Amino acid sequence: MMLSMRPPHDITPPILKLVSSISEKIGAANTLFLDKQSPQLRKQNKIKTIHSSLQIEGNTLSEEQITALVENKRIIGPQKDITEVINAIAVYESLDSLKSVSEKSFLSAHGLLMKELIKDPGKYRTSGVGVVKGSQVAHLAPPAQHVPGLMKDLFGYLKNDQELALIKSCIFHYQMEFIHPFIDGNGRMGRLWQTIILKERYSVFEFLPFETLISQSQEAYYQALAASDKAGKSTIFIEYMLGIIDNSLGNLLNVTGQTLTSDQRIAHFISLGKIEFSRKDYMDVFKTISSATASRDLKKAVENGVLFTKGTGNQTRYSLNKTIK
Repeated sequence: MMLSMRPPHDITPPILKLVSSISEKIGAANTLFLDKQSPQLRKQNKIKTIHSSLQIEGNTLSEEQITALVENKRIIGPQKDITEVINAIAVYESLDSLKSVSEKSFLSAHGLLMKELIKDPGKYRTSGVGVVKGSQVAHLAPPAQHVPGLMKDLFGYLKNDQELALIKSCIFHYQMEFIHPFIDGNGRMGRLWQTIILKERYSVFEFLPFETLISQSQEAYYQALAASDKAGKSTIFIEYMLGIIDNSLGNLLNVTGQTLTSDQRIAHFISLGKIEFSRKDYMDVFKTISSATASRDLKKAVENGVLFTKGTGNQTRYSLNKTIK
């Protein structure tokens, strides 16, 4: 089966809703902290991403052990697991040199990721392969002789299609998993390449550990892949992955909300363009702050002339002082 230049999928209401929600959260991330991420936060997110992606593949090393390897310390553990982590660290340290539309970059990344783990890292498979779940063959990949052509088509789609990066990244992830171009390492490559596609459009995705949520819902991940196989199009998988991305961004914003000053929180909330709102609306954006903190934020903004109020007690409503520039 050869892929068309535009792999089959539908744009459903859930997909449109998720794209809108994700876009709003990306805007929030840009407003809040994108250019201010501390080296420590970036390091922690990289460790979480590596840990989650490899845990899905059965790696047994803990976040503490991966942290030690990132810091060039020696650890005790299965050699294969250690090699997987060392390889993943090398790949994530070279993200900026990998180009999403480059098949050469793609093969180079696989070569790094699977170094000393398989016979021919960085090369497409030359034999048949299937995905086995229990005693059943869950997916029989296309014949090996079709792989180069299928992957060429898939990279052609990345280069030429005008589709949103959010949707395109999900489609690439699914189609690459369907083709299963490598003897091993397909899952981690699908997740890695989705990150690279997104990172080129939105830098917040560089070390956003959305793979943590995939690792916590592995069964749903595999079910979405299987359901899309059965349907002959990637719609169900797109909905699943966009949900994962939306939740991951939400988690990142919630954690960040705790570390902001009251002025930063107010500035971000105003940037969302809400005309009139309650304290509850404010806390729905900053879910990790207490009601007392929310009240202090809003009171300070009123005292500074940034917000107006009407009503009292639980009926208090806030609105922006439009004379403030």
